Amino acid sequence: MRTIVVTGGTHGIGEGLVRHYRAAGHRVIAAGSTVTPGPDTLRADLSSPAATLRLAAALPDRIDALVLAAFRYAPTRVSTAEGLERTFALYVLSRFLLAEALLPSLERGEDSAIAPGPTPMIINLCGTGAGRGLDWSDLQLARTRYRPMTAVLRGAHANDLLGAAFAQKHPEARTRYVLYNPGMVDTGLERAFRGPARLLVAAASRVLAAPVSRAVPPITRLIDSPPPAPLSAFRAGRPLPTTGPTFDPPSALRLTALLRNLA
Repeated sequence: MRTIVVTGGTHGIGEGLVRHYRAAGHRVIAAGSTVTPGPDTLRADLSSPAATLRLAAALPDRIDALVLAAFRYAPTRVSTAEGLERTFALYVLSRFLLAEALLPSLERGEDSAIAPGPTPMIINLCGTGAGRGLDWSDLQLARTRYRPMTAVLRGAHANDLLGAAFAQKHPEARTRYVLYNPGMVDTGLERAFRGPARLLVAAASRVLAAPVSRAVPPITRLIDSPPPAPLSAFRAGRPLPTTGPTFDPPSALRLTALLRNLA
């Protein structure tokens, strides 16, 4: 039995993964901001660095897979209680903090002499190669006009850099880091809107987006058989190169240094 942690595990793809692995008999810990208390379901506001680190401290000391799927589309700019832009804090900072804090637990997942498990892995559901670059002088869109898709696309680029930085900083780790873009999936995006906009987004999702049930199997195949490379990237199951500006090594280390200071 493996232990799998899924952030954003109460909605969308995260929820689909939780259901799949629980049905297969594994221990799956679902973490999210809106959950019903229960066994292996933890409530955590991952837009808060302090709450993110408390969650990490509450998790088991042996983990086989960490799925980073927590995300919430924000039509307007929202500042958290800690003064961070919420999309950046949830989509980028929390993923960096959890990967770093839980690496020792992931390494133990493979290091059991009694019952060795599969290769430990982190799978980050993001937008490999779909990012827009970063404005290093304004990472949190504090001085320029907030546009929700700009925040999302910059977050996608930042997550690619997180994978590149992880592979650089932990070259001897057994844990594999996988960046995965599932494509357009119907995960309830309309909940972020009101009035007619909600109806339009819901209708578009039904027509254009794949159901969660179709998005989950390619991800489970990666979790069950992690790629051999320290870092790999996929879009809707198709492998992508991990080279070029999206994975620029100096930019990756620069970003993680900035994120560490924010925490």
